[in-house]
Amino acid sequence: MTGMNDKTGGTPGTARPLPRLLRDRDATLYLTGTVVSGLGTSALWLATGIWIKDLTGSDGLAALSLLAMWAPTLAGPLLGTLADRVRRKTLLICTNLLMAALLPTLLTVDSPRDVWLLFTVLLVYGAAGVVQDAAESALVATSLDPALLGDFNGLRMTVTEGMKLIAPLAGAGVYAAYGGASVALLDAATFVLATGLYAALRVREAPPTGRLRPAMSDGVRHLWAHPRLRPLVLTGGTTMLFAGLNGALLYAVVEGLGHAPAYAGVLAALQGLGSVAVGLASGPAMRRLGARRFAAAGVALTGVAVALRAVPYDPAAWAGSVAIGAGLPCVLIAALTAVQRETPDALLGRTAATASTLMFAPNVLGLAVGAAVVELLPHQPLLVLLGLALLLTPLQLPFSAARTAARSPSDANPA
Repeated sequence: MTGMNDKTGGTPGTARPLPRLLRDRDATLYLTGTVVSGLGTSALWLATGIWIKDLTGSDGLAALSLLAMWAPTLAGPLLGTLADRVRRKTLLICTNLLMAALLPTLLTVDSPRDVWLLFTVLLVYGAAGVVQDAAESALVATSLDPALLGDFNGLRMTVTEGMKLIAPLAGAGVYAAYGGASVALLDAATFVLATGLYAALRVREAPPTGRLRPAMSDGVRHLWAHPRLRPLVLTGGTTMLFAGLNGALLYAVVEGLGHAPAYAGVLAALQGLGSVAVGLASGPAMRRLGARRFAAAGVALTGVAVALRAVPYDPAAWAGSVAIGAGLPCVLIAALTAVQRETPDALLGRTAATASTLMFAPNVLGLAVGAAVVELLPHQPLLVLLGLALLLTPLQLPFSAARTAARSPSDANPA
């Protein structure tokens, strides 16, 4: 951890934060672990859907594979308490070893009657991911200079989205050549490698303090009572709700452009490129604008981009996809960084997990509602309405406070 002088925006120590971050040994290990985990996870989520489809012939069951991985997010406030009850480095190592041991059980899956095992493993996988995200967010917040957290979270977004551009194709290729069990073994190997990376971290953690059984509601209370965190997290959840509705309209957009459904992959790749770009720019942008202005600008850009998708013209769809990829992560990065900076260490695990639940659970609801609505109404007016709703979403943020905070180190670099 650097000295206090490095936490103010105008000191030489933060003049070039990205090179500083990349020279930080622990930050590099965290980011390498993100790359390794992203490779395995992104490969597995696509391969399991294909695997279930091949075994059962059911599109519905194949779609449920992704839901099984996301469902544990709803239990984030409960699962996040684990990150406040034990040492977080130890928790990261143990959850990685658990998944490395569990995934090889999928070698026994070879008929429709074995699909239950796939879903069971995916549910445990999702739960382990929630615990790991909470533990890592808390560990990063206490081991890195707070002035670098925005840059770290942005760079983490960049490598995560970068993996999503290549890993699903790799997973599909391994599945086609060697079958689903081989993808499971590949993912197990990434968990073993990630275990080694986390074991190499040089972090000194104090033993967990406070109550022996911390209440999961403490994270909710902290978020709700905090005047800066509550509006950011609520704006993130509202944005993700509308993003889910927009995502459900993707294939209608593709059909409106006159392309086959596989063209959705092109738009998804362009969206990923936008997210990669904004991840690199997020740290400097938050220092210049402040967290709330940065979040508001990203949501507004997303609103314009969603409305642009109503235009039945390929370049408009391309531009809209890139802009959605660039705008959508802004509020998520801003909210996570604010949670890390403004939450006491003893509460950080369950607060980070609660914030993730409040922001990402609405996305699942939006996907479900959008899938029903798109069958009843034309997609173009829906996209325009969604764009307008997104443009209004930043009104939840207290801009008078944002203007004051943008000039103060307490927003970009709080002690």
